[in-house]
Amino acid sequence: MHEPDPDLLIEFDDVHLRRAGNTLVGPVSWKVELDERWVVLGPNGAGKTSLLRIAAAELHPTSGRAHVLGERLGRVDVNELRPRIGLSSSALANRVPGDEVVRDLVVSAGYALLGRWHEHYDSLDTDRAFEMLKSLGADHLASRTYGTLSEGERKRVLIARALMTDPELLLLDEPAAGLDLGGREELVSRLTDLAADPDAPATVLITHHVEEIPPGFTHALLLNEGRVVSQGLLDQVITAENLSETFGAPMSLDKVDGRFFARRTLVPAAIHG
Repeated sequence: MHEPDPDLLIEFDDVHLRRAGNTLVGPVSWKVELDERWVVLGPNGAGKTSLLRIAAAELHPTSGRAHVLGERLGRVDVNELRPRIGLSSSALANRVPGDEVVRDLVVSAGYALLGRWHEHYDSLDTDRAFEMLKSLGADHLASRTYGTLSEGERKRVLIARALMTDPELLLLDEPAAGLDLGGREELVSRLTDLAADPDAPATVLITHHVEEIPPGFTHALLLNEGRVVSQGLLDQVITAENLSETFGAPMSLDKVDGRFFARRTLVPAAIHG
């Protein structure tokens, strides 16, 4: 019998996800511990979002064992598990009505709703919603409607919503997708602050780009065609050689002031700095 480790928030053992005869994820064995900040990196179609949806208890693996927050998927009521997980994704963003008031969008996360209906929130709830917005530099948006926000503002509001329930695990699916340079850098800055906060939950961030990895992240998992290329401590995994294998093209890599920068090269892959 498997005894859950209280320090393990994600524990995947030989996990596979198959659909219509195609393997979307697998084999993946992966562990995320308390206080770790992970980035999952890979090209389009690598299986990143599918992997995250298993971690969010939205999908069950076809084979293998997946434990999330100590609970075995397939043997736990996911409706009880999901409130313990904060999730920000494009699928959620697309469901938010344009006339939804930002403060209502954030506070309603406590009921797993999109916006307020007839439920009652006390001052502790509304104060926390404001504090979560403030932590992402979005408190000035509280009275705005979602449809009037820029893409970068929407991303920060949705992360504030994901943090509203004080989750044990925070999952961010490509939060910088669609942002311009200024919006991306603002978001990376906010996520850097979040990574440095000892009270913040363990975090998993999905991205295509090493430039979007916030300083303070500790670990990385590289995926290609559903399989793990490399995983472990960030600086040991994010190398030119591993990126070249992951993206199927020769890559060079630089690291400046705690940030990674990659580009395709026609010479053998190398790392500088």
